[in-house]
Amino acid sequence: MANMNWAGKRVVILGLARQGMALARYFAGQGARVVVSDAKPADKLAAELAGLSDWPIDFVLGGHPPTMLDSADLLCLSGGVPADVPPAQEARRRGVPVTNDSQIFLDAAPCPVVGITGSAGKTTTTALVGRILKAEGGRMKDESQPSSFITHPSVWVGGNIGNPLIADLPQMEAGDLAVMELSSFQLEIMTTSPHIAGVLNITPNHLDRHGTMAAYIEAKSHVVRYQRPGDIAVLGWDDDNARKLADAAPGLVWWFTSRGDVPLGTLVRDGDIFLRDGRREQKVGPVSHIKLRGAHNVLNVLAACALAGAAGAPPDVMRGVFSSFDGVAHRLEFVREVNGVKWYNDSIATAPERVTAALHSFSEPLVLLAGGRDKKLPWDELMVLARQRVRKLVVFGEAADLIAEAAEAENMKVESRRYKMAPKFLEVVKCATLAEAVQKAGELARPGDVVLLSPGCTSYDAYKDFVERGEKFREMVIAL
Repeated sequence: MANMNWAGKRVVILGLARQGMALARYFAGQGARVVVSDAKPADKLAAELAGLSDWPIDFVLGGHPPTMLDSADLLCLSGGVPADVPPAQEARRRGVPVTNDSQIFLDAAPCPVVGITGSAGKTTTTALVGRILKAEGGRMKDESQPSSFITHPSVWVGGNIGNPLIADLPQMEAGDLAVMELSSFQLEIMTTSPHIAGVLNITPNHLDRHGTMAAYIEAKSHVVRYQRPGDIAVLGWDDDNARKLADAAPGLVWWFTSRGDVPLGTLVRDGDIFLRDGRREQKVGPVSHIKLRGAHNVLNVLAACALAGAAGAPPDVMRGVFSSFDGVAHRLEFVREVNGVKWYNDSIATAPERVTAALHSFSEPLVLLAGGRDKKLPWDELMVLARQRVRKLVVFGEAADLIAEAAEAENMKVESRRYKMAPKFLEVVKCATLAEAVQKAGELARPGDVVLLSPGCTSYDAYKDFVERGEKFREMVIAL
């Protein structure tokens, strides 16, 4: 589909979310005959329809009848729409290509693209890379003159991080740079890879969507699998699944590691970050200057420096950014201190693996808020750590009973062993809602404690996404 002329083509877009609206505007602007279909009725989509009222777009609302695919040249899935929904299956049966906004963007982008995926850390790393490349006007190395730099007019940051880059495509120029976050949902149907592609880590996540770990890894692999020989893959050396993707990368492989020694990429030695670009080794800066909290964020910074370094950014700019970057909303975000208790919002933690990383980020006594809708992921390893690190576990939402049962199972394992000293048990309090959990945590917390919302579950039992959940949590804490 690269460089395709869409004028007069019939493009059907499934889903009227952010990506769907951006796709509709893009294709309409290209002269395509656009049809947008959404399962919701018109009265539930007033804002979205108003946002597209100036464009020549047809709508099929309240369902997805097969007739909407008649004479279709392309079916585009909006974000969050599974690749195996009935309309997508019908499109494939008819021989109609099925794609999404990320694929369309990569095929049409006039400039180099840095793409980033991983089970955890994508948004933080994407924001860091964007900040580094935007610093000093996005100055980058001129490979023909190693001592000089060229300036890119614009650095665009988007994708799964919030704004679809397809919306910015008409304004992009050949000299620009684009940085995009990519999820497994987007990658699973993609057959184009970014020029520079980063895989941070691959741990169990979204198995409710992908079915098996093998299918999840395969989806993630698409970020490097379709690269060209001159492209660069940046992989997490410390993560077994990410490291194995080197075999799928057709181009050059760079690495980032906090405990290894790699020929290309970033590493840590004697407390300092170093960048190796194939010509020389350069000191980037001390690990102690990283402003973000937690060992997992050290890896995010190493990844960002490797990705930005692969794009040619100088170490002094990297150092200036990571020493001042204080994070992204809903990711170990400090909300406020009340009566000597610090409250943190980690609503992005929708899997137990992410909660584990969050717990490792604190030395203070913890009151942990966990719950929501379960993703069919194991909780046993988290409970081992929680028993050691968490003073009180407050569970809420649909998964409250499941999480409480996992905690009780860990307590029973401990009780069955013989200890010279009395073992520490995980104390659990069950609540129906997040609001109730916040109130209960406020009662249980003592001066010097940290109350941490790190749910380990999706928000879909009560909120539209982790952002809304995090914002509601912030409001509740501010109201205390």
